[in-house]
Amino acid sequence: GRLLIEFSSQITLERVQRENPNVTEGGKYTPSDCRPKQKVAIIIPFRHRDNHLKYWLHYLHPVLRRQKIDYGIYIINQLGEDTFNRAKLLNVGYTEALKDAEYDCFIFSDVDLIPMDDRNLYHCYDQPRHFAIAMDKFGFRLPYAGYFGGVSGLSKKQFLKINGFPNEYWGWGGEDDDIYNRITLNGMKVSRPDVRIGRYRMIKHERDKHNEPNPQRFSKIQNTKNTMRKDGISSLMYRVVSVKKYPLYTNISVEIGKPPPRPFKG
Repeated sequence: GRLLIEFSSQITLERVQRENPNVTEGGKYTPSDCRPKQKVAIIIPFRHRDNHLKYWLHYLHPVLRRQKIDYGIYIINQLGEDTFNRAKLLNVGYTEALKDAEYDCFIFSDVDLIPMDDRNLYHCYDQPRHFAIAMDKFGFRLPYAGYFGGVSGLSKKQFLKINGFPNEYWGWGGEDDDIYNRITLNGMKVSRPDVRIGRYRMIKHERDKHNEPNPQRFSKIQNTKNTMRKDGISSLMYRVVSVKKYPLYTNISVEIGKPPPRPFKG
Protein backbone atom coordinates (compact mmCIF):
# COMPACT_ATOMS: atom_id res chain seq x y z
CA GLY A 1 0.00 0.00 0.00
CA ARG A 2 0.93 3.63 0.62
CA LEU A 3 4.43 4.40 1.85
CA LEU A 4 5.62 7.28 4.00
CA ILE A 5 8.47 8.95 2.14
CA GLU A 6 10.56 11.67 3.75
CA PHE A 7 14.02 13.03 3.01
CA SER A 8 14.92 14.78 6.26
CA SER A 9 16.69 12.04 8.20
CA GLN A 10 20.33 11.29 7.49
CA ILE A 11 20.74 7.94 5.81
CA THR A 12 24.03 6.06 5.55
CA LEU A 13 24.82 3.25 3.14
CA GLU A 14 25.82 1.12 6.15
CA ARG A 15 22.32 1.46 7.56
CA VAL A 16 20.72 0.58 4.21
CA GLN A 17 23.00 -2.46 4.01
CA ARG A 18 21.99 -3.60 7.50
CA GLU A 19 18.31 -3.22 6.57
CA ASN A 20 18.73 -5.31 3.41
CA PRO A 21 20.87 -8.32 4.38
CA ASN A 22 19.46 -10.52 1.58
CA VAL A 23 20.67 -8.19 -1.18
CA THR A 24 23.86 -9.67 -2.64
CA GLU A 25 26.94 -8.02 -4.10
CA GLY A 26 26.24 -5.70 -7.00
CA GLY A 27 22.76 -4.88 -5.66
CA LYS A 28 21.14 -8.16 -6.67
CA TYR A 29 18.22 -10.01 -5.17
CA THR A 30 16.34 -13.19 -6.06
CA PRO A 31 13.30 -14.16 -4.00
CA SER A 32 13.77 -17.51 -2.28
CA ASP A 33 10.12 -18.51 -2.08
CA CYS A 34 8.97 -18.22 -5.71
CA ARG A 35 10.17 -18.40 -9.32
CA PRO A 36 9.83 -14.91 -10.82
CA LYS A 37 8.84 -14.90 -14.50
CA GLN A 38 11.13 -11.97 -15.30
CA LYS A 39 14.67 -10.95 -14.48
CA VAL A 40 14.73 -7.17 -14.08
CA ALA A 41 17.65 -4.77 -14.53
CA ILE A 42 17.09 -1.37 -12.95
CA ILE A 43 19.15 1.27 -14.73
CA ILE A 44 19.86 4.68 -13.17
CA PRO A 45 21.57 7.47 -15.15
CA PHE A 46 23.88 9.25 -12.75
CA ARG A 47 26.32 12.05 -12.03
CA HIS A 48 27.15 13.73 -8.69
CA ARG A 49 24.02 12.57 -6.87
CA ASP A 50 25.39 10.42 -4.03
CA ASN A 51 22.97 11.77 -1.46
CA HIS A 52 19.94 11.01 -3.65
CA LEU A 53 21.26 7.54 -4.33
CA LYS A 54 21.30 6.73 -0.60
CA TYR A 55 17.62 7.64 -0.30
CA TRP A 56 16.76 5.74 -3.48
CA LEU A 57 18.48 2.55 -2.24
CA HIS A 58 16.94 2.97 1.23
CA TYR A 59 13.39 3.11 -0.14
CA LEU A 60 13.59 0.92 -3.25
CA HIS A 61 15.39 -2.21 -2.04
CA PRO A 62 12.65 -3.08 0.51
CA VAL A 63 9.88 -2.29 -2.00
CA LEU A 64 11.43 -4.47 -4.71
CA ARG A 65 11.95 -7.31 -2.24
CA ARG A 66 8.30 -7.14 -1.11
CA GLN A 67 7.25 -7.20 -4.76
CA LYS A 68 9.28 -10.42 -5.14
CA ILE A 69 11.22 -9.01 -8.08
CA ASP A 70 14.35 -10.83 -9.27
CA TYR A 71 16.53 -7.77 -9.89
CA GLY A 72 19.91 -6.06 -10.15
CA ILE A 73 20.65 -2.33 -9.73
CA TYR A 74 22.98 -0.56 -12.19
CA ILE A 75 24.19 3.01 -11.67
CA ILE A 76 25.51 4.39 -14.97
CA ASN A 77 27.86 7.18 -13.99
CA GLN A 78 28.80 9.76 -16.65
CA LEU A 79 32.43 10.77 -16.11
CA GLY A 80 33.79 14.25 -16.86
CA GLU A 81 31.94 17.54 -16.91
CA ASP A 82 30.60 17.59 -20.47
CA THR A 83 26.86 17.94 -21.05
CA PHE A 84 24.77 15.20 -19.42
CA ASN A 85 23.06 12.69 -21.72
CA ARG A 86 20.37 10.70 -19.93
CA ALA A 87 19.12 8.52 -22.79
CA LYS A 88 22.61 7.53 -23.94
CA LEU A 89 23.44 6.46 -20.37
CA LEU A 90 20.28 4.32 -20.39
CA ASN A 91 21.43 2.62 -23.61
CA VAL A 92 24.79 1.95 -21.94
CA GLY A 93 22.97 0.48 -18.93
CA TYR A 94 20.94 -1.86 -21.13
CA THR A 95 24.06 -3.07 -22.94
CA GLU A 96 26.23 -3.50 -19.83
CA ALA A 97 23.51 -5.17 -17.72
CA LEU A 98 23.12 -7.84 -20.40
CA LYS A 99 26.85 -8.57 -20.17
CA ASP A 100 26.32 -9.22 -16.46
CA ALA A 101 23.19 -11.41 -16.53
CA GLU A 102 20.34 -12.58 -18.76
CA TYR A 103 17.80 -9.84 -18.13
CA ASP A 104 14.53 -9.73 -20.01
CA CYS A 105 13.08 -6.57 -18.45
CA PHE A 106 14.67 -3.13 -18.07
CA ILE A 107 13.43 -0.39 -15.78
CA PHE A 108 14.94 3.04 -16.32
CA SER A 109 14.67 5.31 -13.28
CA ASP A 110 15.89 8.76 -12.37
CA VAL A 111 17.71 8.68 -9.03
CA ASP A 112 15.47 11.33 -7.46
CA LEU A 113 12.12 9.56 -7.87
CA ILE A 114 10.67 7.42 -5.08
CA PRO A 115 7.38 5.52 -5.52
CA MET A 116 4.79 6.32 -2.85
CA ASP A 117 2.90 3.04 -3.25
CA ASP A 118 4.42 -0.44 -3.35
CA ARG A 119 1.57 -1.75 -5.53
CA ASN A 120 3.32 0.03 -8.43
CA LEU A 121 5.03 -3.18 -9.57
CA TYR A 122 8.54 -2.82 -11.02
CA HIS A 123 8.41 -5.37 -13.81
CA CYS A 124 7.58 -5.36 -17.53
CA TYR A 125 4.18 -5.51 -19.16
CA ASP A 126 2.70 -6.41 -22.57
CA GLN A 127 3.31 -2.81 -23.64
CA PRO A 128 6.07 -0.37 -22.66
CA ARG A 129 5.30 0.85 -19.14
CA HIS A 130 5.34 4.37 -17.73
CA PHE A 131 5.50 4.14 -13.93
CA ALA A 132 5.94 7.75 -12.74
CA ILE A 133 2.60 9.12 -13.83
CA ALA A 134 1.73 11.24 -10.78
CA MET A 135 4.70 13.15 -9.34
CA ASP A 136 4.40 15.60 -6.48
CA LYS A 137 6.17 18.26 -8.59
CA PHE A 138 3.36 18.09 -11.20
CA GLY A 139 0.60 18.14 -8.56
CA PHE A 140 0.22 14.34 -8.84
CA ARG A 141 -1.06 14.66 -12.40
CA LEU A 142 0.35 13.64 -15.76
CA PRO A 143 1.87 16.88 -17.17
CA TYR A 144 0.72 15.96 -20.71
CA ALA A 145 -0.74 12.90 -22.43
CA GLY A 146 2.49 11.75 -24.10
CA TYR A 147 4.70 12.15 -21.03
CA PHE A 148 7.11 9.21 -20.59
CA GLY A 149 9.67 10.69 -18.18
CA GLY A 150 11.02 9.76 -14.77
CA VAL A 151 10.57 5.99 -14.49
CA SER A 152 9.76 3.69 -17.40
CA GLY A 153 10.12 0.02 -18.29
CA LEU A 154 10.56 -1.98 -21.48
CA SER A 155 11.08 -5.67 -22.08
CA LYS A 156 14.15 -6.64 -24.09
CA LYS A 157 11.92 -7.27 -27.09
CA GLN A 158 10.18 -3.89 -26.81
CA PHE A 159 13.51 -2.09 -26.38
CA LEU A 160 15.01 -3.71 -29.48
CA LYS A 161 11.87 -3.04 -31.50
CA ILE A 162 12.41 0.73 -31.08
CA ASN A 163 16.22 0.50 -31.57
CA GLY A 164 16.68 1.49 -27.93
CA PHE A 165 16.85 5.15 -27.00
CA PRO A 166 18.29 8.13 -28.88
CA ASN A 167 21.97 9.01 -28.24
CA GLU A 168 21.79 12.57 -29.55
CA TYR A 169 19.81 14.36 -26.81
CA TRP A 170 22.49 16.28 -24.90
CA GLY A 171 21.30 18.36 -21.95
CA TRP A 172 17.93 18.36 -20.26
CA GLY A 173 14.69 17.37 -21.93
CA GLY A 174 13.18 15.88 -25.04
CA GLU A 175 14.65 12.39 -24.90
CA ASP A 176 11.60 10.89 -23.19
CA ASP A 177 9.30 12.45 -25.83
CA ASP A 178 11.49 10.91 -28.53
CA ILE A 179 11.16 7.53 -26.78
CA TYR A 180 7.36 7.98 -26.59
CA ASN A 181 7.36 8.68 -30.36
CA ARG A 182 9.46 5.56 -31.00
CA ILE A 183 6.94 3.46 -29.09
CA THR A 184 3.88 4.78 -30.95
CA LEU A 185 5.61 4.79 -34.36
CA ASN A 186 6.34 1.09 -33.84
CA GLY A 187 2.69 0.27 -33.22
CA MET A 188 2.92 -0.07 -29.44
CA LYS A 189 1.01 1.78 -26.73
CA VAL A 190 2.17 3.04 -23.35
CA SER A 191 0.70 1.21 -20.37
CA ARG A 192 0.31 2.97 -17.01
CA PRO A 193 -0.70 2.15 -13.44
CA ASP A 194 -3.81 3.61 -11.84
CA VAL A 195 -3.21 7.27 -10.95
CA ARG A 196 -3.65 6.53 -7.22
CA ILE A 197 -0.89 3.92 -7.38
CA GLY A 198 1.56 5.65 -9.75
CA ARG A 199 2.40 8.42 -7.28
CA TYR A 200 6.00 9.58 -6.76
CA ARG A 201 7.94 11.94 -4.56
CA MET A 202 10.86 13.78 -6.07
CA ILE A 203 13.90 14.62 -3.97
CA LYS A 204 14.25 18.39 -4.31
CA HIS A 205 17.42 19.68 -5.92
CA GLU A 206 18.90 22.48 -7.98
CA ARG A 207 19.20 21.90 -11.73
CA ASP A 208 22.55 20.24 -12.28
CA LYS A 209 25.44 22.04 -13.88
CA HIS A 210 26.03 20.81 -17.42
CA ASN A 211 22.47 19.57 -17.77
CA GLU A 212 20.96 22.77 -19.15
CA PRO A 213 17.79 22.54 -21.24
CA ASN A 214 18.59 21.38 -24.77
CA PRO A 215 17.48 24.15 -27.18
CA GLN A 216 17.33 21.72 -30.11
CA ARG A 217 14.98 19.34 -28.36
CA PHE A 218 11.77 20.62 -29.99
CA SER A 219 12.99 20.25 -33.57
CA LYS A 220 14.51 16.83 -32.80
CA ILE A 221 11.26 15.44 -31.37
CA GLN A 222 9.49 16.29 -34.66
CA ASN A 223 11.99 14.12 -36.48
CA THR A 224 11.95 10.80 -34.58
CA LYS A 225 10.53 8.91 -37.55
CA ASN A 226 13.60 9.74 -39.67
CA THR A 227 16.22 9.34 -36.94
CA MET A 228 15.16 6.30 -34.90
CA ARG A 229 16.58 3.65 -37.22
CA LYS A 230 20.05 5.19 -37.32
CA ASP A 231 20.25 6.76 -33.86
CA GLY A 232 19.85 4.23 -31.05
CA ILE A 233 21.25 1.04 -29.60
CA SER A 234 22.53 0.21 -33.11
CA SER A 235 24.80 3.29 -33.19
CA LEU A 236 25.85 3.40 -29.51
CA MET A 237 29.51 4.20 -28.79
CA TYR A 238 31.08 4.63 -25.35
CA ARG A 239 33.97 3.52 -23.18
CA VAL A 240 33.66 1.75 -19.85
CA VAL A 241 36.28 3.08 -17.43
CA SER A 242 35.34 0.94 -14.42
CA VAL A 243 32.78 -1.55 -13.15
CA LYS A 244 32.52 -1.80 -9.36
CA LYS A 245 30.20 -4.11 -7.49
CA TYR A 246 29.14 -2.60 -4.18
CA PRO A 247 26.89 -4.36 -1.65
CA LEU A 248 23.78 -2.43 -2.76
CA TYR A 249 24.42 -1.64 -6.44
CA THR A 250 26.76 -2.03 -9.39
CA ASN A 251 28.49 1.18 -10.49
CA ILE A 252 29.53 1.47 -14.13
CA SER A 253 31.56 4.61 -14.87
CA VAL A 254 31.62 5.55 -18.54
CA GLU A 255 32.89 8.12 -21.00
CA ILE A 256 30.16 8.90 -23.51
CA GLY A 257 31.73 11.78 -25.43
CA LYS A 258 30.28 15.24 -25.80
CA PRO A 259 27.75 17.04 -27.98
CA PRO A 260 28.79 17.92 -31.53
CA PRO A 261 29.67 21.61 -32.01
CA ARG A 262 26.61 23.68 -32.90
CA PRO A 263 26.50 25.07 -36.41
CA PHE A 264 27.48 28.75 -36.19
CA LYS A 265 24.62 31.06 -37.12
CA GLY A 266 26.25 34.29 -38.25
